Amino acid sequence: MLDTTTPGAVTFQEHEEENGINLKEFFYLIVDNWYWFLISLLLTFGLGIYYILKTQPTYEQEMQILVKKDENSSSLSAQFGQFSSIGGHGVGNENMQNVIYMLKSPAYMEDVVRHLKLDVNYSIEGTFHNHILYGSLLPIMVTFSSVPDDETAAVTVELLEGGDKVMLSDFSLNDSIIESKPLIAKLSSVVSTPVGKLMVRPTKYYVGAYSKPIHVRKALFLPTVQSYAGRVNVELVHDWASVFKVKMLDSSPQRAADVLTEIFNVYNERWINDINERAINTAKFIDEELNVIQSELGNVDADISTYKSQNLVPNVETASNIYMHKAEATSTQLLELSNQLYMARYIKKQLGDGTKYSVLPGNNGIENATVGRLIASYNEMVLQRNTLVANSSSANPLVKDLDDQLNATKQAIAGSLDNVIAAVSSQIANLKGSESQTKGQIAATPAQAKYLLSVERQQKVKEQLYVFLLQKREETQLSKAYSNSNSRMLAAPLGGGNKVSPRKINVMLVCLVLGILIPLVLLLLRRTIDTAVYSRKDIDSLTQPFVGEIPLSYRKRKGIMGLLTNRRKDVREIVVQEKSGNVINEAFRVVRTNLEFVLGREGSCRTMMFTSANAGSGKTFISMNLALSFAIKGKRVLAIDMDLRKASLSTYVASPTIGISNYLSEHIDDVEKIVLRGKLNDNLDVIPVGTIPPNPTELLFSERLEQLIEKMKGEYDYIFIDCPPIDIVADSAIINKFVDLTVFVIRAGLFDKSMLPDVERNYTEKRFKNMVTILNGVYDTGHSGYYGYGYGYGYGYTTEK
Repeated sequence: MLDTTTPGAVTFQEHEEENGINLKEFFYLIVDNWYWFLISLLLTFGLGIYYILKTQPTYEQEMQILVKKDENSSSLSAQFGQFSSIGGHGVGNENMQNVIYMLKSPAYMEDVVRHLKLDVNYSIEGTFHNHILYGSLLPIMVTFSSVPDDETAAVTVELLEGGDKVMLSDFSLNDSIIESKPLIAKLSSVVSTPVGKLMVRPTKYYVGAYSKPIHVRKALFLPTVQSYAGRVNVELVHDWASVFKVKMLDSSPQRAADVLTEIFNVYNERWINDINERAINTAKFIDEELNVIQSELGNVDADISTYKSQNLVPNVETASNIYMHKAEATSTQLLELSNQLYMARYIKKQLGDGTKYSVLPGNNGIENATVGRLIASYNEMVLQRNTLVANSSSANPLVKDLDDQLNATKQAIAGSLDNVIAAVSSQIANLKGSESQTKGQIAATPAQAKYLLSVERQQKVKEQLYVFLLQKREETQLSKAYSNSNSRMLAAPLGGGNKVSPRKINVMLVCLVLGILIPLVLLLLRRTIDTAVYSRKDIDSLTQPFVGEIPLSYRKRKGIMGLLTNRRKDVREIVVQEKSGNVINEAFRVVRTNLEFVLGREGSCRTMMFTSANAGSGKTFISMNLALSFAIKGKRVLAIDMDLRKASLSTYVASPTIGISNYLSEHIDDVEKIVLRGKLNDNLDVIPVGTIPPNPTELLFSERLEQLIEKMKGEYDYIFIDCPPIDIVADSAIINKFVDLTVFVIRAGLFDKSMLPDVERNYTEKRFKNMVTILNGVYDTGHSGYYGYGYGYGYGYTTEK
């Protein structure tokens, strides 16, 4: 009676389900598929290197500029104490954003593009991308005199040997290629071409013939301006400092540096122009007033001269010296107040136009601090508004906001001027009353003296006002002469710039991550959707006895593919050797021990058949090597090849032409003729298939089969029968009635988990006698965390047979 209960190490009624993939399994999954990671890394790094070589490099240039803040006093005031500032030369804290806008303004960039001729680009062909020619790399410059700003043109220039001629070809206009023969032209001469008149002139870096043709393209002007303006970034370094950091991105570091420097120059130039424009407007106002006062002063002088000539008026100043002194003091006060009243009325008149915004005279002689501050603020806002209108339009929200502020400031100035006019008028009235009293005291003075006094006073008033305006005109002229920039460059752009793309380290890191991630994801995906059996834990749900697992027997493939794939080639040969301590020999010893325990240790012969569910499961390999393992131990073993269709076991003994098929078909009657004795081991005999029969299943129903097995039981300790797979043909079911034990071979990586219920059903319904299971082809049992549990015993005992 066979003991089919699972003993000791082979008891698997209780088992632990393991889901997912553990860290050790994950590690060996990577190790065993290292070649995929190598191939993936080679591909991703190759693509990364190609991307780096193919991508046009981009550089970043940076400069820092300091913009002076408005301190309500100019350098002129420090040098000429009596002169006051005309509007200031700096910017207030509230105008920092305006400076940022101006530095990024397309209006400023238009001047930059025109000065540097950035709408014409030069390049030569490179291995992976075109190389930009600019600055010291550019030997020539091309002028498209006939192409307007709203059209594009292109030409290829080839510098010829000889030093003074070029060849023009590949003409295109507005991206349309023009068929034309190449033209030869002299340097610095105008030549007519299909794209209009061109002139090619050498730069200071011209050295004669050039190795490659130069591709020249004139782009649309406004898109070029917008492109460069969009690549400029301006930011305020600190809120408490008027220091600005200006950055520029470009494929040419020298061009980016030139653009930043030119932006700084344009900003300074426009700032000085604004100061000069303000001074010119003030000078114009002063000149107009001087002409008027000069005319009035001439008329007064003529009246005095005429009156004295006609009336022979003597000098009456000595006679009325006492009273005149008092009158002069009053006259002086009236003069000052009249000046203030005149200027106040004039400025109020200037404010009368509600739609016109012009600069008001900042130095007006009105002795009122409030009016002075309001006029200075008004002038500053007028200049800001004019700048914004020039850069955008009057519909700009900022312009409208400034218009509202200007109107409000106008009203405030007008109100303050009304107060000044009222106060000054009251003072004048009082002084005139005092003057009348003084005149009454000069009763003895002739009427002529009274008349002359009045006229001379007017003369003095006009003279004082004339001198005052002359002084202001000189101040204005000096302000133009001393006007300078309100900014200074703190850090100029560096020569080489900072390369921002492509970043080699970043690209390589991305390639490294992708090179590892892609095969890892694919392996995990394959592992997740793969339903094949790989290890002992995958078949723990089976209740039938498990007698062991056999590692994959292989040879490493030779050559490059073997090195790259790390794949092994299965072998079908005898691997069991006497006193060998390798893994596969120990595995067969474990299986042999477990089979002996299952079969029992009785003296009668034990017959076992080897079958599987799939072709290629390795049942022939296991049956033959296991038979040899028993033979090495000293047992008399017979191996019978009952796979009458493939005769796989027969190949181990050179596939003789006479075998069991000949015996079952009654072509041979003597059993001894079909038994090959001692071919592989003295204790191991083999019965091959012999001639492949056309009707194998019918032969198995022959009575001779049972007679043969019964006869051999008397001669051997163990009989091993190699059978076909159970689900392919009925041969295994026919043979099963003659055996004591059925060994079901499951091939790792081939047997699908969905077939486990069928195997369990065969065992529970006893369709095959005493089924036990062997797991074959466990891949690299050294990685037992992934492919199995290992054996845990029997290793190292090389003295065992």
